[in-house]
Amino acid sequence: MTIEAIAVDIDGTITDEKRQICISAIKALRKAETAGIPTIIVTGNVVNYAYATEVLIGCSGGLVAENGGLVFKEGENNNAVETMVERDFITSAENHLKEKLADKFDRHASHDNMYRLTETVFYKTIDRKELEDALKDFKYRDQLEIYDSGFALHITDKRVNKGTSLRYLCERNGINMGNVMAIGDSQNDEDFLKETGYKIAVGNADAKLKEISTYTCKNCFGDGVAEAIEKFAL
Repeated sequence: MTIEAIAVDIDGTITDEKRQICISAIKALRKAETAGIPTIIVTGNVVNYAYATEVLIGCSGGLVAENGGLVFKEGENNNAVETMVERDFITSAENHLKEKLADKFDRHASHDNMYRLTETVFYKTIDRKELEDALKDFKYRDQLEIYDSGFALHITDKRVNKGTSLRYLCERNGINMGNVMAIGDSQNDEDFLKETGYKIAVGNADAKLKEISTYTCKNCFGDGVAEAIEKFAL
């Protein structure tokens, strides 16, 4: 077994239910980096959050943010964040939802939407069905995907996802996707686990993610990440 890179989600994977990063995950990812196995952060979070996570842990493989909307790796693309899709459909969807939901939009929309370049996000204080119903008559509905990250509801452009952008980043760096170990916990991680050779679900993962995984960790959150890295990468 050869692991060329580790691709890992943030929320619910290397962090716990309080969104606190697990020390066990940090230690394991650093051990992998020391062994020459780079880590790629793959998240639904905004790019500055993902970059801070990458730097503070010590990951060198780059990152995928906003569920595939953005890609970044130091030393590439003139050190600029690469936008993988234009925001046209998302902007139109936001305008549509502001009309349909009225004041509910502002009450439930994520406070970090001002930083998002390719998607819009709602806290789970609003029901997913209410968003789906509000978008039923949106003329570009077939261009959108709604993901539940466990912590929020993400409305994205379906032309990109965590998997397509991870593949793009890996291929650009000569990494064989069959030799990538992907670790996640929720619905929006399915796309990138499916693209890789080693599909790992932490113990707290959604049942559906466990079904498509090649290995389900006995441990949850960051302890599960550490378990997988020790078992397969080191």
